[in-house]
Amino acid sequence: MISPRLLEIIRCPSCRAELEADTLTCQSCAKHYVAVGGEYIDLRPETPFAEVTKYLDEAMHESGRHDRVSPPLLSAAIRNDMLRRFLDITRDDRVVDLGCGSGRALIWNRDSGAYLAGIDVSPHFSVEARDGVDLIVGDLRRLPVADASFTKAFTLDVLEHLSREALVQMLKETARVLEPGGWLFVYTHVRKNSPLAVGLRVINWLARGLERVGLVDLTHERLRKSDHVNSIADIPELERVVAEAGFRIERIRYYTPLVGGFVENILLRMAECWATRRAARAASNVVPDARAEVRAAHQWAQERLAKRGLTYGALLMLTWLMKLDIVLFGRIRSGPFFALLTRTV
Repeated sequence: MISPRLLEIIRCPSCRAELEADTLTCQSCAKHYVAVGGEYIDLRPETPFAEVTKYLDEAMHESGRHDRVSPPLLSAAIRNDMLRRFLDITRDDRVVDLGCGSGRALIWNRDSGAYLAGIDVSPHFSVEARDGVDLIVGDLRRLPVADASFTKAFTLDVLEHLSREALVQMLKETARVLEPGGWLFVYTHVRKNSPLAVGLRVINWLARGLERVGLVDLTHERLRKSDHVNSIADIPELERVVAEAGFRIERIRYYTPLVGGFVENILLRMAECWATRRAARAASNVVPDARAEVRAAHQWAQERLAKRGLTYGALLMLTWLMKLDIVLFGRIRSGPFFALLTRTV
């Protein structure tokens, strides 16, 4: 959606001047921007950055898995639970999701009563996000909003896609759009892992073996990770990078998903393969279309989850089981982590 509040804080990504609310024309450089369908505003810089995420690829969205927002389950639920615990969003807050993707985390946190907005370089937003929260298509290294527009921010599964230079740019921009003392919650990872990661490597080895015999399909997972840069070596380097950008690490919890890795990389992928074959059998009277079958499988799964029946209950139980990874291993320094950063400048 596009609210009057959003129109007050947006700025030209080229010169940072205010935009005319009715025409979206920059009052300084006269560049014109577009509101798409009354659902979001396209404020991408005129000259794009050289680094481009794979999230822009249409292949990432063929399955339709994020067209609609499902309830938070499995690792998505763990991320969202940690976000709520660390960031403590209240109705007085103004919060931005940096790299919001479909916008599902924004939808899951609307009950906070806070003002919520999302910014992503791609317009692949869910139906619920288009209708329910303010959305901007923009680059995180040149945020098209005014200084101190937000009290809190979060970014999930984004920083590992950026080079060190781009990461510093993005964090400096985040510091600019946060109020002094504002908080940024991040979920990402550094390259140096703990010995526990051996368990993850075994799980991934098993998943690849199952793929060779046709029991799982890791195509989407490989595409999702294909542009991971992983520019930060370890936690001490992370501390230096965030300090350079005007933040300090206030709080950190590590996440080595051994239970989660088995559930999502093995059990869930096997279930997805079964659902895809089920969709293929249902469409046996038409010309086979692998992409349509995958999309149909995801639509079927989303419909089952919406009914909050046995499928939802089973996934909820698995979600609680996956939380053992935080309870058992959350104090052990590892690659993946949740962190709360405080703006210091």
